[in-house]
Amino acid sequence: MHNQIIQKFYVIGISIRTTNENGQSAKDIETVWGKFWGEQIQNQIPNKVNDDIYAVYTDYETDFTGPYSAIIGLPVSSLETIPEGFTGITIEKAAYQKFVSRGKMPEAIFNTWVEIWQNTNLNRAYKTDFTVHGKKYNNGDQSEVETFISVKE
Repeated sequence: MHNQIIQKFYVIGISIRTTNENGQSAKDIETVWGKFWGEQIQNQIPNKVNDDIYAVYTDYETDFTGPYSAIIGLPVSSLETIPEGFTGITIEKAAYQKFVSRGKMPEAIFNTWVEIWQNTNLNRAYKTDFTVHGKKYNNGDQSEVETFISVKE
């Protein structure tokens, strides 16, 4: 796989601090997704660039075994207006390695993360990682989600 440079962009959404220890992140992130859909968060985000949903993983304390923040939201043109209770983040220009999850969701995404965690050749930067849930996200067994992992150049 080759690295690609992704330019700076912004995301506004809802967030949680979690850890992968004892399966905690699976519970926490599922709760945030439930709130995202249940409260129609996507309709409350100002300055949307498009309707793709981003799950952003950032503020890593150490690596994937330590605490980190997860944000579920949408890409926006500006962070000037962040609704109360929401989080805004700037994803800086960086090198990324792209993975594509194909199949039934969320199992396919989980399997991709297991592959990433087990990949000892992936030179992770632990800056900001994200998944893009775009137009192919709700295609049943044909669904696709792109995962971008920040890597050292």
